[in-house]
Amino acid sequence: MARIEVQSWVYAPIDVVWNTYNNPQDIQQWNTASPDWHTINSQNDLRVGGQFSNRMEAKDGSMGFDFAGVYTEVILHEKIAYSFGERNAEILFQQQNEGVLMTITFDPENQYPLEQQQAGWQAILDNFKRYVESKS
Repeated sequence: MARIEVQSWVYAPIDVVWNTYNNPQDIQQWNTASPDWHTINSQNDLRVGGQFSNRMEAKDGSMGFDFAGVYTEVILHEKIAYSFGERNAEILFQQQNEGVLMTITFDPENQYPLEQQQAGWQAILDNFKRYVESKS
């Protein structure tokens, strides 16, 4: 099955983008696809073999899940790759002028339509962009 890709330009220095993307306290602020969800807990051990886990829940308490995985590649300020279940994802950080082009590529799952998965991951990346740019 084809992989899904989402992208965004984040206008902040690479170290700010990298640190904000990987800091658990920041992750809890930006990691949501819609206003009725939130991340209530985040743990992140950013190294090859290290694990991450983000507890995401509906704000009304009706449902929740853990988005968790293991890092398979970490190149400072350039690339993060991880596996989550049987799926894989990678994030590229490309600094150009005043911004960082972030590209996330991931294996889709079989439960939801590809368009819905792409829209959800894009919404999270867009939230990240807004959060970082509001801090700078």
